[in-house]
Amino acid sequence: MTQYSLKLPPKLQQEAEKYATDQGITLDNLIIWAIAEKIGSLKQSLDNNNFPDIVYSRNQEGEMIPKLRGTNIQVKTLVVAVKNWQLTPQQVADEYGISEEKVNNVMAFYEQHRQEIDTAHREADLFEIATDKVLESIYNE
Repeated sequence: MTQYSLKLPPKLQQEAEKYATDQGITLDNLIIWAIAEKIGSLKQSLDNNNFPDIVYSRNQEGEMIPKLRGTNIQVKTLVVAVKNWQLTPQQVADEYGISEEKVNNVMAFYEQHRQEIDTAHREADLFEIATDKVLESIYNE
């Protein structure tokens, strides 16, 4: 096995040593474990070869969100534009500065992942409604 010299920032090293001790392993083992977990998660990419324009990334809550590759545009944003606002794929493409083909690919992805996307969208709507109610109660006091 090849050895690597690794200089951790002192605070990170102290925290890592504490966790290693808590786990009953060496710092080296903790580092190997952490790297193995990271590589494993990278290998479990949710990207779908049938939809190369779509990638998943984590949002602030740690949820995996499908987005249009090379942009920060969420799939659900384009779906809402087509389904709720009733824009044509060309109008959506013009609005977001992307090709109509990409919009059509996003809609095809949506059709295959409808339940996942609709569920996430409903949960976000419920959160926004709850937040609005809290804000209303604060301002109406």
